Order: sequence, then structure tokens, then C-alpha cells
Amino acid sequence: MTKTLFKIIIRYTFITFYLNLKIITYKVSCCGRKSSMAEDSETKKVFDAEAAASLMKELRGTYASGKTRSYEWRVAQLKNLMKIVDDHEKDILDAIRADLSKPEQESYIAEISIIKSSCTCALGELNRWMKPEKVKTSITTFPSSAEIVSEPLGVVLIIGAWNFPLLLALDPAIGAIAAGNAVVLKPSELCPATSSLIAKLVGKYLDSSCIKVVEGAVAETSALLEQKWDKIFFTGSGRVGRIVMAAAAKHLTPVALELGGKCPVVVDSDINLPVAIRRIAGGKWASNNGQACIAPDYIVTTKDFAPKLIDALKHELEAWYGKDPLESKDLAHIVNSNHFARLAKLLDDDKVSVRLSMEVKGTKPTCEKFAPTILLDVPEDSLVMNEEIFGPLLPILTVDKLEDSFDMITSRGKPLAAYLFTNNKKLKEKFVKTVSAGGLVINDTVLHFAEKTLPFGGVGESGMGSYHGKFSYEAFSHRKSVLYRGFAGDASARYPPYSDRKLKLLKALLSGSVVGVILALIGWS
Repeated sequence: MTKTLFKIIIRYTFITFYLNLKIITYKVSCCGRKSSMAEDSETKKVFDAEAAASLMKELRGTYASGKTRSYEWRVAQLKNLMKIVDDHEKDILDAIRADLSKPEQESYIAEISIIKSSCTCALGELNRWMKPEKVKTSITTFPSSAEIVSEPLGVVLIIGAWNFPLLLALDPAIGAIAAGNAVVLKPSELCPATSSLIAKLVGKYLDSSCIKVVEGAVAETSALLEQKWDKIFFTGSGRVGRIVMAAAAKHLTPVALELGGKCPVVVDSDINLPVAIRRIAGGKWASNNGQACIAPDYIVTTKDFAPKLIDALKHELEAWYGKDPLESKDLAHIVNSNHFARLAKLLDDDKVSVRLSMEVKGTKPTCEKFAPTILLDVPEDSLVMNEEIFGPLLPILTVDKLEDSFDMITSRGKPLAAYLFTNNKKLKEKFVKTVSAGGLVINDTVLHFAEKTLPFGGVGESGMGSYHGKFSYEAFSHRKSVLYRGFAGDASARYPPYSDRKLKLLKALLSGSVVGVILALIGWS
């Protein structure tokens, strides 16, 4: 009996200990899960309108302190921005490669080198840009002096694009920082590796109280657009550009829209064909496989010259990318399956599918690689001729006389860029006079983008506003007019009671006639 009772007590004690242990373990586990969930919730906290408003309030306060206005602050940020590309060149190239499979040479030339050039230009010229510009005054305000003072706009938003994910976020930012603004950068979510790297490096190298990066997609961008900015700088499609402009209009916020369009290439027969072909193909396929706003969108040439042009293009493309371009490591990917499907749809159009002059070999949606594709005599009412291609398709249209191409171009929306290859002086002059575009290049393509002395921007549906070099500084500045006067030379003719003599004197003053002023003062008519 005693032994049995002892066994029962031991068993009960063990069971109680076991149950208590399980309860403790369960509580610890629950606490752990709650803590983990809380951490995940904190990590994945949505950037909504409330967060955007809080961000704006913080930046307004920093900007109001005057911190961003000093020459020293601006120079320090620009130097640190230069350090980002100097110290992390490999990280940048790897990130862009991960997002777009863009060849390293293309990324360096079209992104890193241009950012370095922009920083160098701004650092070298900033002191001169910031100085007030003295201007003459007229007899109307005599005695007086005047100047134009550049001042920062305030807090600005820069929305980058995916096709050149580093360049189109940081290059406008160089102008915004040089002009003394507080800045919010929104990199493209379609290039997550580059976006994440930008956020990390900007946070590490630049003044985080004045320069912020917001990552995310439509929801985050929408939250940002609800705020009242002093300027919005957007690079992307016309469709999204309209959304940005509509949001900005609610607050009367000025915008710069860097959009795109169908950039034509007019090719004469009297040219150095091998050089011309390399420059056209380079601007098209060696610029992110046609995914560039200033890439050649279509070619116009004469019927007689078209076969020779196509043969030369095919020969050059095979020399660059081999017999199967999809195997080449020098051809960038299409950014994602949606854009791939869009390009495939342009080819599936019955009006163009039988007009392939270069077959697409082994194209697979899974790999998102699209071979260079040339189309001949595509109808003007086809899909491919009624939207920006933004990819490796290149239609070639033919005309009887090359001058007829100008009417074809001007009948469409104004493109971001237009190109002409010719040695004919009169044709060059007519092209410059007739064709309205964001920029023109004679006997080359896309190179005007790299020239800091030229403003880069669109016109009409290809965009508004411009930047690069000093134009970037001016894009984010207000040119404030200042007139200085003393208390001498106060003309009583300005004030009532009015008289004929006062009117004669005012007419002379307002017309800027010194002789008229003297005659009015001595009473001569």
C-alpha cells in the first residue's frame, strides 16, 4: 500500500512538472512569435500618406533652418555623392546587372561616368552659379541698380525611372542639391537591387536630415504625390507623367517631366554608311537594348537605299552579338515579363508580322531577352508606329524623296530627340528649321545627352523642363529679381494730383527717352 501510494505521488509530481514546463515553453514561444511579428510589422511598415506628411514636415523644418543654403553644405554633399560612385563602382555595376543584365561597359558609360561628370561640373561652377547676376537698369527707374539672385525652391521630389536606375535618380539630384534644396528621391521599384543600393548609400554618405530616399511602388509614390512639393521632377512614361502632373496641379506645384516619344532617324544615301550604321545601332541596341527614351525609334530613308541600309545593319549586329543574339552577354534584358509581352504584342500585329527583315531567334518570355529586330515598310497605322517602342524593334519606313520624311515626322507628336545622317548642308538646315524636338543630333545619335552645355528635355508630349549642367541648377532654382533704389530722385510726376505736364514727363520716362525727359522738365512739348 505504501509503495503504491509512493508511486502515485512520484507520478503526479512528474506530470505536474511536465505540464508546467509545457506551459512555460508555450508562453515563451508565444512571446517569441509576438516579438517576431512585431519586428516584421515594424520592418514592413507601410509608407502611407501619414508617413509622407511626417517626412514632409521634417524636411520643411530642416529647410527653414537654412542648412541647405550654404555653399559649404552644397559642396560637401556633392563631394560625398561623388564618393558614392567612386567607392562603390562595383556594387553599382553589380546591382544594375542584377536588375537589367546590362553589360558593365554600358552601365559605366551611361550611368556612372555621367554622374561623375555632372558632379565635377557642379563642383567647378557652383560658386559662379550662386553669385547674383548684375543687370542694367533703364532711365525709368533711375537712379537704381538691379540683380538676379538664384534661390532654392525648397523641398523637391525626384521620381526616377527603371531604364537607367542610378543615373535618372541621382543626376537630377545633383542639380537639386547644388541649388540648395531639401530632396526626396524615389527610385524605380522595377530595379529593386539598384533601388535598395541607392537607399543604403544615400543614407550613409549624404545628409539624412535634408536628403531622403523612399522606396516602394504605386502606393508609396501616390502617398508622396499627395504632399505639397516645391517642385516634382519625373522621368518616365507619358501615361504616368499625366498622373504626376494632375497630382501636382492640386497644389500648383511646378513640374519637370522627362518623357519620351518616337525618336526618328532620317538617313540620306550620301553618307559614310559603316560609321552611320554603328552610331545608329549603338544608340538603339547598345543603349540598354532600345530601352532608352532617346533611342532611335524608327528610321526613314529612300526606297532605293533601304536594302543597302538593312544589309549593313544585319552585318553589324551579327558582328556585335553573333548569329544568335540571345546567347550574347552584351545585350541587356527586357526589364520584366510585362514589357516583354508588350513588345511581343507589337510584333504579333497582323500588319507587321510578315515584314520581319531579321528573324527573332529563340525568344523566350522566361529569360526576358529579346533579339534586335528590324521591320521594313511598316504601315503608319500599325501598333508599332503608334506608341513608343522602348525596346529592340526598329521599323524602317521608306519615302521617294528624303525631304518627305520631314512631313512624316512633323505630323506626329514632338519627339524627345530626332536624328539626321547626311552631308547635304541644305538638308541639315531644313531639318533644324522644320523638325521640332527636345533635341536634334546631326550624324550621330544620343550623344547630346552627355553634353553639359546643352539643355536636355522634351517639348510638347515628350516633356517639359530641361536639365544637365547649369540647366540642372536652374531647374531647381528661382531666379529672383531685385531692384535697389535710394531715396533721391523721387519723381513727383508719379503721384496725384495729375496734370498734363506730369503725363508728358511720365511718357518720356516710361519710353526711356532722355531727351524727352529734359524737354518735359523745361516745359517744351
